[in-house]
Amino acid sequence: MEDTLTVDDKFSALIRHWTQRVEALKDDDLYFYNQPIEELCGGVKVRTHGREMLMFASYSYLGLIGHPKINAAAQAAIETYGTGTHGVRMLAGTLALHSELEATIARFKGTDDAVTFSSGYVTNLTAIATMVGRHDIVICDKLNHASIVDGCILSGADMVRFRHNDMDDLERCLKKADPRAAKLVVVDAVFSMDGDVIDLPTTVELCQTYGAYLMVDEAHSIGVLGERGRGIEEHFGLTGVIDLKMGTLSKTIPSVGGYLAGRADLIQMFRHASRAFIFSAALPPAQAAAAKVAFEVIMEEPERVLQLRRNAARFISGLKGLGFDTMRTETAIVPVMCGTDERAFTMTRHCQRDDIFVLPVVSPAVPEGQARLRATVTAAHTLADIDKALEVFERAGKRTGLL
Repeated sequence: MEDTLTVDDKFSALIRHWTQRVEALKDDDLYFYNQPIEELCGGVKVRTHGREMLMFASYSYLGLIGHPKINAAAQAAIETYGTGTHGVRMLAGTLALHSELEATIARFKGTDDAVTFSSGYVTNLTAIATMVGRHDIVICDKLNHASIVDGCILSGADMVRFRHNDMDDLERCLKKADPRAAKLVVVDAVFSMDGDVIDLPTTVELCQTYGAYLMVDEAHSIGVLGERGRGIEEHFGLTGVIDLKMGTLSKTIPSVGGYLAGRADLIQMFRHASRAFIFSAALPPAQAAAAKVAFEVIMEEPERVLQLRRNAARFISGLKGLGFDTMRTETAIVPVMCGTDERAFTMTRHCQRDDIFVLPVVSPAVPEGQARLRATVTAAHTLADIDKALEVFERAGKRTGLL
């Protein structure tokens, strides 16, 4: 009985902690999460709580949400297949659309084959847990996405973390690893909180030197890095140096899901050994069709990638010129450092009251004292949109005491 009460008290305390934290923010008008978007207005504007705001928190980096060709493909898929599938991919759930999507991804990424999953989070979990297990070693950058960390834990492999983008520390970890163990190095291409890019050339060199497989999460690099938006290999002028390329279908690609791309035999293994593939329902027809055509649009409209790069450069230089700290970003993810959680919430309130939709990232998602607004730029923003956002950030920064 006492043990039951102790467990009960623990769960009650946990629930109470989060309830009180959320309610305190709501009482101070500082709660901005889970806001219902009522309407997407012209690609870069949204309507929420009856107000139209400029969106600076979207992952639609190339502005493909609402693209007429992608919408038409999704609608046609519903007419042909309906709204769902018959089950898991291995049994009755594989449609011709899924095979076509995976072939398109493989062409786009320059690999033999690709396989898709129900979400990006699940893709990282299953990729790592399928590749490594007990007695193996998985080596991660300290700022890797939470889904990578969770995949490492789920795998049961020994997890080693190296200092962020520190190639000397990565080499130290590889040298220290048991030479008899299978080694997998996993890194983000673009880091989702800081917006900086992994040193891929050195990472590849070290993996080859010490006999480690390399997996790269390209969730935030597709459509962002490389002359044609094909990702980090194109960005560095390298071809075929990554063993396993992971990406999402819910950021630049306006759909849902995730994918793995690589050698034919490696992808074949995932189709038969990945629990997330075997036991998860297939992507709905409309989402598979939308994702397929989105990759085609990126190839057909390369000017979007150039416009995104120009917009990001203008926004970053503008914020720096005002005196904001944007850390090491060189992409469309732009952290605006605020320090304390309270200051990040207050900055957000000022920005949203001035009709700029931006959101705070606070502890424990980032270390205490490193709270920030994580602003994102898209190819759909006009120069006038960016200039307006800079004006609002400047006012908010002065009101909050950051400037």
